[in-house]
Amino acid sequence: MGVFKLERQQYINASIQEVWAFFSDPGNLSKITPDDMSFKVTSQPFEGSIYPGQIITYKVAPILNIHLFWMTEITHVTENKFFVDEQRVGPYKIWHHEHHFKEHKNGVLMTDIVHYQPPLGILGNIANNLFINKQLEKIFNYRHKVVEEIFNS
Repeated sequence: MGVFKLERQQYINASIQEVWAFFSDPGNLSKITPDDMSFKVTSQPFEGSIYPGQIITYKVAPILNIHLFWMTEITHVTENKFFVDEQRVGPYKIWHHEHHFKEHKNGVLMTDIVHYQPPLGILGNIANNLFINKQLEKIFNYRHKVVEEIFNS
């Protein structure tokens, strides 16, 4: 039962405040997730800043258009620096996603670090090698493209 890591970086041509406001708003997640995943935030919209202990719920269809319930908790927040979301209920055995933001001379360097473990032990490892890792790469490639369009075009 392996724990896998996905890490991505992207330079964003915007202020740290603009980048933080966009990425810390759960309502923007559907904008940066491929349409074929049928991703929808189902928790009530929250106006204000994210905070440790905040619960966010979603519906997502990662495989064969089968809709799954996903619940994450924001566990750590340092405004304009980083936040962490961790799965409480969902498709993974472990999901730990760090979002880091660092001011850069031309804007912001954003770093995503995801540690995840598929369910089902050795079968999950096989599934990761066959399609889970590829799907996560696709999602983060899509996210990169959309962020480029929103902030860098």
